Amino acid sequence: QVQLVESGGGLVQTGGSLRLSCAASGRSFKTLPMGWFRQAPGKERECVATISWNGDTTYYADSVKDRFSISRDNAKSTLYLEMNSLKPEDTAVYFCAADRSDYRYPYSDPAEYEYWGQGTQVTVSS
Repeated sequence: QVQLVESGGGLVQTGGSLRLSCAASGRSFKTLPMGWFRQAPGKERECVATISWNGDTTYYADSVKDRFSISRDNAKSTLYLEMNSLKPEDTAVYFCAADRSDYRYPYSDPAEYEYWGQGTQVTVSS
């Protein structure tokens, strides 16, 4: 089992920045691929970014490339998402998730992730 707790969401103006954190506990964090996903009202959950267990491989959705950055600190069992140049369309609940298997490629399909946090709201005003 992995317990995940997100923090860092809030209300920000267009063009602003936020840094999300996801603190993990339980099963070893450092061997699991991790991801950030988001869900806006009336829309399906979508992948924002993923990262391999050692941070060497990352994936970004086209909509956030060059604006968002995913990183992890395995010593602190914490996942991060740095979000810059925020747009109103980035408004959503953001979730962190842990893969079900160790050392895999960090897939973008939410179905590959077994453990989920409760989410943190990000609202970008125009």
